[in-house]
Amino acid sequence: MNELDSLAADAQTAFAQATTPAELENAKALFLGKSGRVTALMKGMAALSVEEKKSLGAAINVTKQSIETALTERRQALADAELQIQLKAEALDVSLPGRARGQGGLHPVSLTLERIEQIFASMGFDVADGPEIESDWHSFTSLNNPPNHPARSMQDTFYVDIKGDDGIPYNLRPHTSPMQVRFAHQHIKKHAEAVKVAAAAGLPEPGMPEVRVIAPGRTYRVDSDATHSPMFHQCEGLWLGENVSFKDLKVVFTSFCRTFFESDDLALRFRPSFFPFTEPSAEIDIQFQSGPLAGRWLEVAGSGQVHPNVVRNMGLDPEKYIGFAFGMGPDRLTMLRYGVNDLRLFFDGDVRFLSQFR
Repeated sequence: MNELDSLAADAQTAFAQATTPAELENAKALFLGKSGRVTALMKGMAALSVEEKKSLGAAINVTKQSIETALTERRQALADAELQIQLKAEALDVSLPGRARGQGGLHPVSLTLERIEQIFASMGFDVADGPEIESDWHSFTSLNNPPNHPARSMQDTFYVDIKGDDGIPYNLRPHTSPMQVRFAHQHIKKHAEAVKVAAAAGLPEPGMPEVRVIAPGRTYRVDSDATHSPMFHQCEGLWLGENVSFKDLKVVFTSFCRTFFESDDLALRFRPSFFPFTEPSAEIDIQFQSGPLAGRWLEVAGSGQVHPNVVRNMGLDPEKYIGFAFGMGPDRLTMLRYGVNDLRLFFDGDVRFLSQFR
């Protein structure tokens, strides 16, 4: 038994002296390997009697288990030491400030669209949204722009592989003007329902409220340069009633421009022009009286009295309802407001540029 105790002690000493996993495996082979000392003792029992085999075998197994326990403990100790070395090498200084997530913000054109909606909402205008893939009738014909009319060349657009009941392909809308007709139809439908409710309740028939709406959104045309993009934004405005005039247009748009640019030092002029959906028509120019753009007339919108044919296509009587429409480019307004001279910067996705508007 003294020999077995010495064997276990020698194994523990050899394992403790091993400083790497490789050295520990070499030490294990000296005691538990095929030619190891424990294996040799077990082979030596072949010449013993049955009783001696039982006694010595049990003692050898106890010693073997003790050696294996010492081996496992040393393996774990070496693994823990290796882990500590690795943790020390990869240690983080938790006292340093953390890396904060960058703060995002709205796109400058989105800021402009929100501002436009807020200003017109304060003047009693609804905000309407509609499909970007439109029928030919809504995009052109309903707006007094029939097939093969030369005015269509002013709004070169993209077509898609979907055809309407008339066999004409749908298009990516070149303007948000189709929402004039769509909103008017919805407006008339709501009024008809209100009339039914009033009749059922025995109340007088309500008069139809004025159509007063803006329609901001994305539009598409075959155009691309420093001041034009194949995809751009437009905001259409419409005000129809029984007594709406050009004077109302001038008051509304002047108020909008001065509020949008936060300046009363701003002049407007209405320059005669042509649009198939209005008659008479006018371009709207603004002039700043101070600042880097002072003295220059800048075109910001098209406008005019809604053409009688368009009013009819809305389902209204042009002899009774009259009003004006306008269309402006939020992208251009954004350029003027923030002093940007190249429209393409808005759509390049350069974070360095966009982060200025946070």
